[in-house]
Amino acid sequence: MEKLASISNTLSKYAESHGIHYSEIFNVPNTLDLRGLKVTSGSVTIVKDESTNMIGISIGGGAPNCPCLYIVQIFDNTPASKEGTLQSGDELTAVNNVSVKGKTKVEVAKLIQTVRGEVTIQYNKLHAEASQGKSLDIILKKVKHRLVENMSSTTADALGLSRAILCNDSLVKKLAELQRTEVMYRGMVEHTQRLLRAYLELQRTLKVFGECFAQIGVREPQPRASLAFTQFGDYHRQIEKRGLVMVKELKPVLGDLGTYLHKAIPDTKLTIGKYADAKFEYLSFCLKVKEMDEEEFNYASIQEPLYRVETGNYEYRLVLRCRQDARARFAQLRSDVQVKLELLDNKHVQDIATQLQKLSKGLAEFYEEMFRLSKENENLFPVEVDLTDTAFIYDCNLETLPPDEDDEDSGVVVPTPPNDFPLID
Repeated sequence: MEKLASISNTLSKYAESHGIHYSEIFNVPNTLDLRGLKVTSGSVTIVKDESTNMIGISIGGGAPNCPCLYIVQIFDNTPASKEGTLQSGDELTAVNNVSVKGKTKVEVAKLIQTVRGEVTIQYNKLHAEASQGKSLDIILKKVKHRLVENMSSTTADALGLSRAILCNDSLVKKLAELQRTEVMYRGMVEHTQRLLRAYLELQRTLKVFGECFAQIGVREPQPRASLAFTQFGDYHRQIEKRGLVMVKELKPVLGDLGTYLHKAIPDTKLTIGKYADAKFEYLSFCLKVKEMDEEEFNYASIQEPLYRVETGNYEYRLVLRCRQDARARFAQLRSDVQVKLELLDNKHVQDIATQLQKLSKGLAEFYEEMFRLSKENENLFPVEVDLTDTAFIYDCNLETLPPDEDDEDSGVVVPTPPNDFPLID
């Protein structure tokens, strides 16, 4: 029991490290051949394609090995796929009310082809959930595809791992490019934040300068100097006000860049992640179908019966249905990823140019305003200030101590220390 618990724990950690929940591993369906699967009967009339005289399905099973015939695949953009009733794994029971029991798949295909115009298919529909086909084998195949995704062909061959045709998908590779774009935008956002903060601190400094010069101008007794200091203080306060307006106008640029960085890019990355997971699942079911086909072929070649085939091949039909559903999810997510990447690229090209233009325009207008104000106030100085009669008088208690014996003629003036400050001998 301890060894079994250890194996279970190891498998759990390995699966979860590759994005697979532990509960998925043990969500293995019960024994099949109609065990847990629901079947309902029905019929559908399909208008055949005039150019090909086909309805767009491939058929499997039939005599002499399997007691039933079933749909292996529904081809895209065909009458059967457009009509939408028939699905992979459904059993064919009759064509135009002619029973197909005991016939081979070739005979049934010819029977359908001989009909012109419309053909009526009687069927037994297999009702199955995707979770019923997600066995431990499928989970491990998904793990393998995740591992092989970023391997070179040489490495994969050396490890004995076959590479599927959808590995190294160009859309998944876009993820690396998207990450580089994210790094660039993150750097731009951080730099813009630092820039605006620096300008905000500069405006606060200019405001303090303006208040100081205004106070000097008010307390300066000479009219010419008072006017110069007052105007110089007003010059700083005007720059401060214009700088605050500039920061307020450029703040939306930071918000737009942040929206692209914190919403558009993460949403696209999440969609790519879902697409990759759907792709791995679809590849896993494709590989499972191939393995089951090979198993059936090997048993037929040695003329040995295969139990699942002789009992209706429900396990195989369930995998076919799951492969069809996985392919539909994969195709839908691939379309979503392509649309989002195209929109993101367009937004990136347009947005980056627009935001940089706003930023440079705002800074240029601010510097032009500073230059204009500087030109208007360039003749304020120099001014004459009577330093003998100033507006600011600083009290200094200086006491002349008697000279030391060594410095009798030095005349050094030493300030009197506070009472609570001890003198050091």
